[in-house]
Amino acid sequence: MTVGRRAALIACAVMLAGIAVLAVTRVFGLDDGTYLAVPIALLPYAGLLTAALLVTLLAVRGRWLTVAAAALLVLQIAWFVPRFVRDHQPVPDGAPRIRVGTVNTHRGQVDPKALVALARSQNLDVLVAEELDAPAIKTLDAAGMDRLMPFRELHPENDTSIFTRLPIVRGGPADLPTTWPQTQVTVSVLGHEIPITGVHTYYPVGGPGLWAQDMSALRAAAGRDAIVLGDFNATVDHSPLRSLLAAGLVDTHAELGRGWAPTWPADFPLVQIDHVLHGPGLAAVSASEHLLPGTDHRAVVAELALLD
Repeated sequence: MTVGRRAALIACAVMLAGIAVLAVTRVFGLDDGTYLAVPIALLPYAGLLTAALLVTLLAVRGRWLTVAAAALLVLQIAWFVPRFVRDHQPVPDGAPRIRVGTVNTHRGQVDPKALVALARSQNLDVLVAEELDAPAIKTLDAAGMDRLMPFRELHPENDTSIFTRLPIVRGGPADLPTTWPQTQVTVSVLGHEIPITGVHTYYPVGGPGLWAQDMSALRAAAGRDAIVLGDFNATVDHSPLRSLLAAGLVDTHAELGRGWAPTWPADFPLVQIDHVLHGPGLAAVSASEHLLPGTDHRAVVAELALLD
């Protein structure tokens, strides 16, 4: 065996070992409440690396490592391919629809005129704004938000506020055991009451236990006609988000077969941590991401239809 071939095999073995750790973490949910949540966010890139390693190992004829790489690649394909398969319920003609949006405003630094313009151009019924402080609310209203969305549940002291053009039936801080209060409203769409939870969880880098606790608490927000949207600081590879989906919520992007829609960081997005989730009484019609000046997250807009 040549020195170059031996070095290539050792390098491939080390990288495959790291990928195997991620795979085991994903299979057994070892990221729940641990710092393993940080590398799990990059799992899709591990799939690309695995494919590259497989090609390399075929070239250098590393038999057992080739088998290991192939097995890991098959496992990752099984995770990723379903995200690109549309699993969409047919929407009845004339079904009531609601357009919602969410954006982390980066401590209120989002360009207020751009955000109001987005809400107007996308014909939003509801906008959830995370990290929105009191001065930023004033600048939004000065840019026209108060006229566009006159109904609101404002909680700058708690991080997240909700703006809507629809009358609010009820609203306030959510009664959920999260690190800081999430914000909830219930709006009426042609006689249907839609409970909406604006989300901003703790972040796993700063405290994976608090992040996992927040994600677990959000299960109580699930419901047939519920919409749960915001900055979850989690991708669909994180076990706490998968548990939230198992509680009865549907990821809008996955439902539409849009399995790759990264939202952070905004200028060169690598991971999707901003989501629109909904209950089984709703169906996704569309979803899109939008770049706004001043914030490090892309805004997410979704249109949902009521099924009955």
